[in-house]
Amino acid sequence: MSVENDHHGFPLVLHKDADANSTGGVAVCGFSTVGMVGIIASSHIVKALDLTQLGTVIDRDFPPVALVQNEVPKHPVRVYQGKGVGVFTSEIQFPSHTDVKFAETVLDWFVEGGFETLYVIDGIVTSDLAEKEEGGLYGVSSSVSGRARLQAAGIEPMRDGIVSGIAGWLLSEGDRRSLDVTALLAECNPMYPDARAAAIAAEAFSDLTDIDVPLEELMADARRIEENVRKMFEQQQNLLPPPDAEFEVDDGQDPMVG
Repeated sequence: MSVENDHHGFPLVLHKDADANSTGGVAVCGFSTVGMVGIIASSHIVKALDLTQLGTVIDRDFPPVALVQNEVPKHPVRVYQGKGVGVFTSEIQFPSHTDVKFAETVLDWFVEGGFETLYVIDGIVTSDLAEKEEGGLYGVSSSVSGRARLQAAGIEPMRDGIVSGIAGWLLSEGDRRSLDVTALLAECNPMYPDARAAAIAAEAFSDLTDIDVPLEELMADARRIEENVRKMFEQQQNLLPPPDAEFEVDDGQDPMVG
């Protein structure tokens, strides 16, 4: 008994003069989820590989915003294409009830674009992150070949657990529909944009695909963000009284007596 996929994604509109036949190869997607890992990594891949914007994902229910980059206004959800690589990015955070529809939009782009492998970059939060000098990276794949690639690259597999959100739907549908979908899940700090975790995921993507993605600029961003966070933390600490500070009472009354 076959079950037809009754989910539909958001419309993907090609830009004027875009070559619809230029797609194919390796696909990667990243969203504005925990730690912003996916969008930081995918945006860096677009910039590092100098990819061309192919189209825009639009819907009347999307917030009416334009993201201005290098003086050029853009819709927040876009697809890019280069030689043998395509990237799907979303630079604003949408409510969780749209996760399935966004995932289906990615799958429509992936299948109709004739791509071979889809990499989903996302962040995860684990309880032992504070005990490590650097966050770890875990891989999950819907295909036997994908799991073999993870093993060959020395990426620790997620053996048991739950992957939620867009990444979870893409992995599950990849298994159901026999699509080659691999998630790269980098441990991250959810309190700020974690460029270091994004760099770890981008490096793994580069290793798995043999696509050279320079990381110098991304690591510089990571150090800058971490320094800013450190300064903010120190400023906050300086504004707080020391733990053993005694509060003076000017009226001579016991502060515990009403």
